[in-house]
Amino acid sequence: MKKIASYAAAAAILFASLMALSGCKGSKNTKVLLPNVSGKAGEIVVVIERGEWEGNVGNTLRDILAGDCPYLAQREPLFTLANVPPSAFNNMFKVHRNIIIVNVNPQNAKEGMLYTENKWARPQSVAQVSAFTEENAVNILKENAAILPEFFEQAERNRIIANSILYEESSLRPVVQQLTGGIMHFPSGYKLKKITNDFVWIADEKQYVDHHVVIYKYPVPSGDPFSAESIVEKHNEFMKNNVPGMFENTWMTTSTAFPLTTLSKRYHGIDFMETRGMWEVYNDFMGGPFVSHSMYSKDGKDIIVLEAFVYAPKFDKRQILREVESLLYSFEWVK
Repeated sequence: MKKIASYAAAAAILFASLMALSGCKGSKNTKVLLPNVSGKAGEIVVVIERGEWEGNVGNTLRDILAGDCPYLAQREPLFTLANVPPSAFNNMFKVHRNIIIVNVNPQNAKEGMLYTENKWARPQSVAQVSAFTEENAVNILKENAAILPEFFEQAERNRIIANSILYEESSLRPVVQQLTGGIMHFPSGYKLKKITNDFVWIADEKQYVDHHVVIYKYPVPSGDPFSAESIVEKHNEFMKNNVPGMFENTWMTTSTAFPLTTLSKRYHGIDFMETRGMWEVYNDFMGGPFVSHSMYSKDGKDIIVLEAFVYAPKFDKRQILREVESLLYSFEWVK
């Protein structure tokens, strides 16, 4: 893709992909059987001394990992952090899904950040900071301010994708493939809501929480097809024509009350432009967050958009959006 440049976040995504492999111990035929991870989605156990947790090191960790989600209307932390001192870091905590260990000791062999997977459980992500001093630990964390949250973010996505594949609603595969030339892995519960020659709407609608994915394509327009203006223009056009509101003369559109962000990314060999913002219903009071991936079709003639949005007025939306957004990352071209 000529129009999209790869940013550091792209490398972070690739770096963060979990390796679903069992470790080996002893002979080649003897596999280490790791337990399944524990803990809630979006939670990270932070193994750190109490004084460091309450000082600059802890403040830096909270700034990087527990700051406000930049793409939600209400305030929610990016991750939920749980502090555990090293003396209490026993087997119960070692099987947690996400762990960051801070080791500040002047006798450390070296300094830096180490990222590993499946250390004590699976699928597990562990990040370890080694530093001679607290000041050095802060500097190491700041140097990893972009990679560290993406490491855990992609780990959460990968767990969702693996679960989606395990319980896949396979009837939706050909629907996506016919429109895009690729497939996505939707778990059971998702159903086809609407289909046209250039638009597909798939949703999992429950009593209080709705997960939605829309997929659409259009010929490559003139100018920059991945500019925010071009993406929003097409987004509003397709939503107005295909996603009506509950009442007459209402339809889904992009909210102008919240900032829109775009970021070039690359994942599994596919370049795309990620767009985040808020949607609303014209002439109504419904709304929520959305995220889309815009990319060239395989033959380069069309723009394909994969979009996830949620409606959950009574609940926090960080994890709900993360669940449906992860499905966009399951997209792959059919070989």
